[in-house]
Amino acid sequence: MDIADRRIATVHFTLTDADSGDTITSTRGHEPLTYMHGAGGIARGLEQALEGRKAGDRVDVVVSPEDGFGPRHDALVQTLPRTMWRAPSEPKVGDKLETTTAKGPLEVVVTAVGPDTLTVDGNHPLAGRRFRAELEVLSVRVPTPDEIQFGLG
Repeated sequence: MDIADRRIATVHFTLTDADSGDTITSTRGHEPLTYMHGAGGIARGLEQALEGRKAGDRVDVVVSPEDGFGPRHDALVQTLPRTMWRAPSEPKVGDKLETTTAKGPLEVVVTAVGPDTLTVDGNHPLAGRRFRAELEVLSVRVPTPDEIQFGLG
């Protein structure tokens, strides 16, 4: 069975920075990714590379920011007064906060902590970056009625 819209695919993947070759993340040694194809659950460039593939297929693709996690938006990086930090612990780089914008909720990550300020970034960590994906299709199947009605997990 081939990967097509509304089919459930299970894949292993390794993502690396297309320019430096540094590993970003991988499912190797962990649970594979299971997703419903065509539902927008993974980056468009990955869906395009997996379309029509079947169990056992391997594919290697470089994904542009436009087909990956979008462009980087400098407006999503802000330096705020440290007094805005409301958590009981001291802020540290990597802490995640949820805020609300005119377009809805947005998760931001603390990228710098100064004596009086915090710098936060609302961009996806891969925004604006090309990445290479090594994909291995493990299985393809039709979704269960529950997966169709309620989505995958």
